[in-house]
Parts: sequence; structure tokens; C-alpha cells
Amino acid sequence: MKVTVCQLHNGRRNFTQDWDRLVEHARAEHSDLVLLPEMPFFPWFPTPREFDSDVWRAAVKAHDEWEKRLTELAPAVVLGTRPIDFGNVRYNAGFAWIDEEGLAATIHVKTCLFNEEGAWETTWYSSALPDFESATVGRASVGMLIGMELWQTDQAKLYGEDGVHFVAVPRVNGVTDDPTASAIDEWLAGGCAAAAASGAYCISSSRGSHDDSAGAAGWIISPDGRSLALTSDDEPIASAEVDLAAVVHSRKR
Repeated sequence: MKVTVCQLHNGRRNFTQDWDRLVEHARAEHSDLVLLPEMPFFPWFPTPREFDSDVWRAAVKAHDEWEKRLTELAPAVVLGTRPIDFGNVRYNAGFAWIDEEGLAATIHVKTCLFNEEGAWETTWYSSALPDFESATVGRASVGMLIGMELWQTDQAKLYGEDGVHFVAVPRVNGVTDDPTASAIDEWLAGGCAAAAASGAYCISSSRGSHDDSAGAAGWIISPDGRSLALTSDDEPIASAEVDLAAVVHSRKR
């Protein structure tokens, strides 16, 4: 199974170029699964302390419109997150888009929210009740940890007990993130810990959060903790062939 991860810009002009490159890459690699970052289809918006309903509606509308373009990545299954309204409650929801079904189905809702300068998430949307259930997407079973949920290692372990092949981590590179290699290493260490706890592949894609910033490294980590693919500013898209049977073998050890 061919898996693709990426890091994308916050600025819309470069994001559009990123998207075109991602589509070209996915087609050339014959990707089966593409992971997008956290809420990629609108500039990162939970930055003011005060909620703005017009901005929220614009973000929801942008994701509605871009959802129609996910067909450009077909036949790959596409994972990511988007803002949604659920009655009177707003959420950051993880989705899976499958070409045959033609819609983005919610598979997880973010429970662990930032509340700091540059990411006043609790002002903009609500934390969902913890519900870490796996979802079947194509030939694989997937669990999702959005952003800081990566550090909830117990949830990765529960996904492993549920038999997932992938723990998917869509995330945003926050304005307060340390841009040094040590900070990137810390995120990678979290990805390795999630892979070890779940006995599954851990995959992550990232996006920028201010001005025209780009996301930090995205990755594909094997169940035994090896880095199979890693994105960078020079190579913002990466793919790797993975063996779903390796997940089963990993859990037998």
C-alpha cells in the first residue's frame, strides 16, 4: 500500500502551488492513502482571542468547496480534518474521503485543544468527548490523533488493541513552536512512541499557521519505530510503500 504525507503552507498562493504538487505526486506514485494536515483549506484562523462568526463560516465554506477537489487525489483515500457545525456546536473533525462514496465522513473529533497565543482553539470550537474508535478506509483500519492528541499514548495503545494499521496525525505547526531541529525531533519521538504503543504505522502531515509559513516535517514511521519517509522544506511531499501484514507481525512479538 502506497502512503503519502506532506507539509503545506498557510499562505493561500503557496498553498495552491503545494496542492498542485501534491496531486501530481500522488498520481505519479499511485498513492493509495494521502494524509492532509489539520484544517488545510483555509488560513489558520483560531488566532484571535475573540470568536468571529464570519471567519468561522468562511472556513467552513472553504472546506466545503475544497472537498469537491479531493477527487483530484483519487483513487487514493484521503484523511484530514475540517471545521464543522454540529447543531449549535463547532468542532475540528477528522474525516476520511473515499472516491467511491464521494463524501468526507467524520471518523474522529478533536478532544485535546490548544489554548495559547496563536491557537485559541477553545474560543473557536469545542472539545469533543473522548471517542477514539477506529475506522475502516479502503483496505486499512485507521485511528486518528489530531495535533496534541499525539501525546495521549494510552489512546494509541487502545487503537492498537482495536487492530488499526495506521495511527494518523494531522497537525498544525503552531506559532509558538520551537523551529529548531530539537523540536522536530520531539514530534518525531512522539510519532515513534505512538507507533510502538499501537504496533501500527504512525503517519503525520503538517501545515503552517501564520503568514506564509510552511508546516514542519511530516513522517511515515513503521510499527518497529523506523522512519520510512520524512518531509522537509526542500521535499515537502513524501511517500512510502508499506506492508499491512507487518502490523500483524509486530503485534505477535
